[in-house]
Amino acid sequence: MSKQVIKRRSRGFICVNAHPEGCRRNVAQQIAVAQKAPRDAVTANAPRNVLIIGASTGYGLASRIAAAWGYSARTLGVFFERPPDGDKTASAGYYNTAALAERAASDGLYAAHVNGDAFSDECKRRAIEIIRRNLAPVDLILYSLASPKRVHPRTGIAYASVLKPIGRAFNSRTVELDAEKVMDVTLASAAENEIADTVAVMGGEDWGMWIEALAGENLLAQGARTLAYSYIGPELTWPIYRDGTIGRAKQDLEQTARALNQMLAGKLGGSACIAVNKAVVTQASAAIPVVPLYLSLLSRVMGAKSLDEHPIEQMCRLFSDFLATGRPHAADAAGRIRLDDREMRADVQSEVAALFPQVTTENLRQITDFAGFQREFRNLFGFEIAGVDYEQAFETDVPLADSPA
Repeated sequence: MSKQVIKRRSRGFICVNAHPEGCRRNVAQQIAVAQKAPRDAVTANAPRNVLIIGASTGYGLASRIAAAWGYSARTLGVFFERPPDGDKTASAGYYNTAALAERAASDGLYAAHVNGDAFSDECKRRAIEIIRRNLAPVDLILYSLASPKRVHPRTGIAYASVLKPIGRAFNSRTVELDAEKVMDVTLASAAENEIADTVAVMGGEDWGMWIEALAGENLLAQGARTLAYSYIGPELTWPIYRDGTIGRAKQDLEQTARALNQMLAGKLGGSACIAVNKAVVTQASAAIPVVPLYLSLLSRVMGAKSLDEHPIEQMCRLFSDFLATGRPHAADAAGRIRLDDREMRADVQSEVAALFPQVTTENLRQITDFAGFQREFRNLFGFEIAGVDYEQAFETDVPLADSPA
């Protein structure tokens, strides 16, 4: 047992510890949203057995909660999280999953997990065994993996992704999180090997491997669907995102979606597509230059219009409007589900674009919702959660129960 008073420790966009009680309450708040979310009157198409790859934070965690507490789906979450070690706390995703598993057991919901490297063959085998015993056939697979590195399971080659523009350097503005300083930033153009490595990590190959592994074991239901999450964003982020190394990886992800859609439609009457989600505060997004400043402005503009959504609201809308109805879902010209529709409204983007060049260090908190950005970032790790006494000692050695039989 290791009860201790836990104070937040961070370096820039990295928070190096997490608070178990804050994470537990965070999960409970998301469950409450899912339970109260509106549901389509026709739910015959609601998924029953759901695999979420990248299930412990952000959109992956919200997806799992929306499926389980919104539609009583049986879920298997795959993630790679650090357990507690002596006086060191676990990662936030570990505490999130421990809280989710405990609550699911209390509420009579099946919620299994695999903590391991989702890129590895061994992790896929572990997931397949759980599915074969308890979730077969799977009717929905959600791919929400966000990792900076990947070791290829066939070759053993290690790849690392980079956040860089392609073709030329990129000059813009961002916020230095620790100093709260608005500053110019210049990012050098990516080399060809860096582009290829980013595609290897963040592209669609691993998603395809998961679907092929499940299909090869006959574990996919008739009509099985799979979605991978992506982002497009506004023009001011395109040099670093859509037209940069990440964007090249997302193009590969979309090519994989087309190939998987053809395969699933032919074999099972199923489908594969991309869901383009709204920009939200995550550890990954906080690491992308320009994005923290953009998000701080976006939150202010969308909040004033009562349009803002957190991941749980987005995923509840994904299920209620697209995945749990008996109707074909609306898609854009490329066949993508657009959950970023509110973010990309012309009035929202014109206001953000007008404010972006006006922000300085001195007026940062007046023009933007940087305080809200900071709060949401700290909430990810269980800090600054309402109702938690951060002067009190909490048990950090929280067990993550074995998956239910």
